[in-house]
Amino acid sequence: MHRLFVAIRPPHAIREQLLDLMHDIAAARWQSDDQLHLTLRFIGSVERPMAEDIATALGQTRVQPFEIALNGVGSFEKGGKLTALWAGIRALDDLKRLRDKMESVFRALGLEPDHRAFLPHITIARLNGSTGPIGNFMQDNLGLTSEPFVVDHFDLIESFLGPAGARYESVARYPFG
Repeated sequence: MHRLFVAIRPPHAIREQLLDLMHDIAAARWQSDDQLHLTLRFIGSVERPMAEDIATALGQTRVQPFEIALNGVGSFEKGGKLTALWAGIRALDDLKRLRDKMESVFRALGLEPDHRAFLPHITIARLNGSTGPIGNFMQDNLGLTSEPFVVDHFDLIESFLGPAGARYESVARYPFG
């Protein structure tokens, strides 16, 4: 089985900006440089033939390069408990168009549609019950912004889960244009 998702890797300068935020929360599991990405679509576990079909079909996704930027921070929770901190993204229309095109490709392959609301973000920390307070972090970084950066490709990524966290490996890169 192959655990796949489609993502955009921000450029080095943006990843450095995010890495500089990662401190002052006890027991937060901060993401490493190679884990920073913006998920366009989580696919999940699929057999090799479907993984190959997905890799081929994603090549049909045609869009022009566009710009996005960091925009604020937020958190996710489940069952009233915080699970993650994230950096938000500005310039959502182009991202939504790209995601809609991908959804069409996935529907044609017979994959279940993703019914969750699309909230473009880059996860910067995983949290658990022993995580310290996040109020100061949120207040200090609420106005997070970046210079716009060009998105000119996306990647199909395979995720390998282990005791030390997830490891990601790009399976294929899809340039725009």
